[in-house]
Amino acid sequence: MSVNWGFLGAGFVASRGLAPAVHTSRGATLYAVASRDEERSATLEPQRVHATYDDLLADDHVDAVYISLSNSQHIEWVTKSLQAGKHVLCEKPLGLTATQTSTMFDVATHNDRMLVEAVWGRWHPRFARIVELVTSGEIGIIEHIETAFTFTSEMTDNYRLSPSMGGGALLDVGCYQAHAWVALTNGAADLTITQLERTIGPTGIDLTTDLNVRINNTITAHSVSSFALPSHQQFIVKGSNGQISTSAGESFTTWNEASSLLVNNVLEEFPVTNAFVEMVENVSGVIDGNNGWTVPSRDSIRVATILDSIAQHP
Repeated sequence: MSVNWGFLGAGFVASRGLAPAVHTSRGATLYAVASRDEERSATLEPQRVHATYDDLLADDHVDAVYISLSNSQHIEWVTKSLQAGKHVLCEKPLGLTATQTSTMFDVATHNDRMLVEAVWGRWHPRFARIVELVTSGEIGIIEHIETAFTFTSEMTDNYRLSPSMGGGALLDVGCYQAHAWVALTNGAADLTITQLERTIGPTGIDLTTDLNVRINNTITAHSVSSFALPSHQQFIVKGSNGQISTSAGESFTTWNEASSLLVNNVLEEFPVTNAFVEMVENVSGVIDGNNGWTVPSRDSIRVATILDSIAQHP
C-alpha cells in the first residue's frame, strides 16, 4: 500500500524538500496539494490540485497531510486535519507554545490519528549515530553540549519576521538545538537557564538568542540561534572520556550530500543522504502499519516547554 499525501502549503520547503522526497520515497504518493496559488501547487506535480485547504481535507483519498504554513497557522490546520481523519506531519515548531503543542497531541489522541513534528534532521543517520554513541557511553558521561545555527537573513515580507506569526530565530532554528538537548539527555527533564542574551530586531522578533543552560544538574549547554550572524552550524558533545562533533555537512540541515562525524578523533563517514526521504518513508511506514520511527510526542512537547521558558525568561 502507498500512503496518499496531501500538502497544505506549497512554499520553499514543500516544493524543494518534501515534494521531491514524497515522489522519491517508497510507500508514499503525492496525491494532492492546496495553497494560495493553484499554479504553484501544480508545480509540485501532485495527482490533484485543490482550490482550498478545506477541499483537500474533504478528499477521502488523502490519508495524511503535510503542513508547511506559517507557524501561527499550525494549530488551526493541524486540528482541522486531525478532525478530518487525516494523519499529520507538520513543520517545526509544531506550536507557538507548549500549550498549543499539547493541545494538538490531545486532538490526535482523541481522533486516533498520528501527529508528527517534521524536525527532519532527526531522521538523518548521522544524528541517530550521535544519539547511539552518547547512549552507549562511548564518550563517557556527557558534560557539555555546544551548538549553533546562525545565518544572515535577507528575508522581507516573511512570517519569520512577525512576532504574532511565530517569528524569530529561537523558534525557527533554536528548536533544532533544543531537540538535540532532549534527544541526548533523556528528555532534558531538568533545565535551568543560567545566562541569556537577546538581540531584538526592528519588527520585534529575536534576531539572536545566545543561551547558556544547565541540564539535569550536571550538563552544561550553550546555543546560539540567529538571523543576524554569519552562516554557521555547530554540534559538539563533550563527555568525560571524549568528544563527538559534526565535521563535513551542516550540523542540523545537511541535505543530499555526504557528511561525517568526528568521534574521539576518529572520522566516521556517511553517504549522501536525503533526510526528507528518510522522514517521509518512516512516517509513511508507521501510518501503513509497518516499521518506522517518528519523533516522540513527548519530545515535541518537552522542546516546546523549553522554548517557552527561554522566550519568557527576562
